[in-house]
Amino acid sequence: MFNLPAVIVWMLALMWALQLIRDFVLSRAQDVHVLIEGGFIPLRYAIDSSEQSLAWLWTPLTYSLLHGGFAHLIVNSIWLMAFGAIVARRIGVSKFLIFWAFSAVASAALYWFANQGSNVPMIGASGVVSALMGAAARFAFPMSGQFNRMYAHLLPRLSLREAMTNRTVITYVAIWFGINALAAFGFSGGVADGAQIAWEAHIGGFLFGFFLFPLFDTRQPG
Repeated sequence: MFNLPAVIVWMLALMWALQLIRDFVLSRAQDVHVLIEGGFIPLRYAIDSSEQSLAWLWTPLTYSLLHGGFAHLIVNSIWLMAFGAIVARRIGVSKFLIFWAFSAVASAALYWFANQGSNVPMIGASGVVSALMGAAARFAFPMSGQFNRMYAHLLPRLSLREAMTNRTVITYVAIWFGINALAAFGFSGGVADGAQIAWEAHIGGFLFGFFLFPLFDTRQPG
């Protein structure tokens, strides 16, 4: 964590600042307003835009900066440091921020498709983190299977064929989808009562990162 790219530190600082403000500065009513105006609500897109605020424009992105509590934030922070760092080192600050924005939208899109009638705000960077994990699967695990966190960003990008025949990648993807399958069937893994895991957003993000990462990566595949 002491060798994190600056953009990861900035994103962590932003998410933690928002959580601290929500918990210790805002009133309960103000916090609810933040969740409504900043969280992604599928039902919002079934209502005429003239009958609501402009939140439908920015919430497919801003939801990724809000969290359901410090436990939620800590988990996402750990995974962001682990996988976001190697992606950021590989593609640089500007492309990383663009990747964040597009992966947030992609995650929200699949969540919307599966929950169009929901009026519950979805929040959290889990979809983006999943996209970063999907992106990492395209270059961080060499065919030899030896992973090195500090130098993974220098490895050649795997083609889809290479990735799908790489035992380490296959195991990694299978475990990731297995964990999300448990969430889909109701296993919360310690999530707070009343909260739900947006596994659809996780899958949307992972698929985006895995298949579309080459659009952000200027390095030639191996």
